[in-house]
Amino acid sequence: MSTSSDDGSGRQLTYAEALREALYAELKEDPAVILMGEDIGSYGGAYRVTQGFLEEFGPQRVCDTPISEIAIVGAAIGAALGGLRPVAEIMYMDFLTISVEQLVVEAAKMHFMSGGNLRVPMVVRTQYSLGRAHGAQHSQFFPSWFLQAPGLKVVLPSTPYDAKGLLKSAIKDENPVLFIECNLLYRSKGLVPSEGYALPLGKSQVKRKGNDVTIVAISRLVTEALEAATRLSSEGIDVEVIDPQTIQPLDMVPIIESIEKTGRLVIASDDSKSGGLGAAISSKVMDDGFDYLDAPIINLASPDLPIPFSPMLEKAYMVSQDNIVSAARQLV
Repeated sequence: MSTSSDDGSGRQLTYAEALREALYAELKEDPAVILMGEDIGSYGGAYRVTQGFLEEFGPQRVCDTPISEIAIVGAAIGAALGGLRPVAEIMYMDFLTISVEQLVVEAAKMHFMSGGNLRVPMVVRTQYSLGRAHGAQHSQFFPSWFLQAPGLKVVLPSTPYDAKGLLKSAIKDENPVLFIECNLLYRSKGLVPSEGYALPLGKSQVKRKGNDVTIVAISRLVTEALEAATRLSSEGIDVEVIDPQTIQPLDMVPIIESIEKTGRLVIASDDSKSGGLGAAISSKVMDDGFDYLDAPIINLASPDLPIPFSPMLEKAYMVSQDNIVSAARQLV
C-alpha cells in the first residue's frame, strides 16, 4: 500500500519532464527566477530539461556560462543577494567539489553571519550518473558531505511527482538549496498532476506502510525498495518504505515511529558506506530509537572504492533490489 500523494489523478511524465515543468512554471510566475549553467541555453541542457527555454525567456534569464563551476555558483550567490532567484546547474555532481567553497563556506553561512539580514534564495541543481558507465570521475554520489554544512538544504527526489513538487519549493525557499537528481531516474515515469502543487522541504514520506521491516531508501533506491517490498510480501514479510526526500534538514520522526512498530531497519543509499548517509541515519536512530530495535541495523551502501568504468563491475558495485530483499530476509 502506498501512502504517497502521487496516487491521485495526473499525467504520466518522466522525471526529466517533471523537472522541466517545475522550472517552466517558476520562470513564468516569477521574473526574478533565472537559470544559469553550462549548455542550458542554446543546447537545451545536457539532459534536455531546459530545451526551448532560451527562445522563450531570452539570454538574460537562461544564461549559458563558461565551464567554471566556482564561477557558476559564485555568480548565483551574487544574483541571489541582488534580489534574484537563480537556479544554477552543475552538470555532474562530481564537479560540485570545485564549487564547495562558494556553496558551503559562503552561501550556507551568509544568513547566519549577517545576523539574519542577508538571504541567499538560490538552488544548485546537479545529478549523479552512477549506473551509466561514466567512470570514477563522473559517477560519484556524496550527499553526506553536505550534512556538515548548516544553512544549506539538501534535497533528493525519487519520483517525477516529488521532483516537480520539491523543485518548486526549493526555488521559492529563502535559503540555498542543493537539489540532487539521479541520472538513472530521468526517463522513469510517474503520475504528475497538471495543476500546480509544491511539496514541503524537510519532510520524510512513507511510501509504503508495513509492520515487519523498515527500509529507509535514498533517491533511485526508493523504487528498488518498493519493488523489493512487493517481492517480500509474497513471502509474508510486510515492509515499510520511507523516503527522507530532504536529508538536510532530516525529518527523523516517521523513521523512529516506523522502527518503534517494526523493530528492524535497513538503510539503502548509493553513497559510500564509510561516513555516508547510512552511517548518519544509523547514528540518529541509535540516539533516539535504540530501545525499539530488535535486530542490528543493516546499512546497504556502495563499497569504499572508486567507481569502476566497466558496466559489469559497476553493476556489482551498486546496491541492488536483490541486496535489499536479502537484507530484509536476514532481519526477519
